[in-house]
Amino acid sequence: MAAIKEVSYLRLPKEDNPFLGIRGVRLCFEHPELFIPQLRAIYRAAAYGSASIMFPMIATMEDWEKAFAITEQVRQELDAPAIPIGIMVEVPSAVMLARHLAREIAFFSIGTNDLTQYVMAMDRGHPQLAKQADSLHPAVLQMVSQTVQAASQEGKWVGVCGGLASDNLGASILTGLGVKELSVSIPSIASIKAHIRSSSLQAMQDLARRALQCRTSSEVRSL
Repeated sequence: MAAIKEVSYLRLPKEDNPFLGIRGVRLCFEHPELFIPQLRAIYRAAAYGSASIMFPMIATMEDWEKAFAITEQVRQELDAPAIPIGIMVEVPSAVMLARHLAREIAFFSIGTNDLTQYVMAMDRGHPQLAKQADSLHPAVLQMVSQTVQAASQEGKWVGVCGGLASDNLGASILTGLGVKELSVSIPSIASIKAHIRSSSLQAMQDLARRALQCRTSSEVRSL
């Protein structure tokens, strides 16, 4: 919400640059009347099955610490058991802080769509720039690799959601980089599963290493 997604029950002011404005966890902080009931609902639902919490658009350690503090207060008020809490990695600052964040979170989920546009400084919805905002650009892949390495050092896992995970080449490279979970579009599930199963882990790791050595997304796509 607050960038390209609007909801009828929440009136948000217009922003000159909504992608750099009040969205993700910032919106949660601005509207605790929405955030806290959602946290309560998650903890109550967790009593009947597996549940996790994932905070979007974490950009600073302060973002994480504030979100966790609110969540922990809710958990204690409900006397609920702890559940895994992770974050979305969607902005470059989160990647740069990944080694610190990895010590405190349960998992990372990299949102490649937003990460790509923030790394490349290109609006993925812009008619002239969208094609250049390629998640297979080596700069984006380096960000993924750095996040995975930071998580691995702390024994944490990394997932990826976004268009890159639904691309055969992208899925292979992500798996080779050490990503443990891919969130793909429903129509792509069967083909991505078949593609991954038809490749050896060693081959995908070799592919990922070569991709990181590339200079352009075109070079990556030609592998």
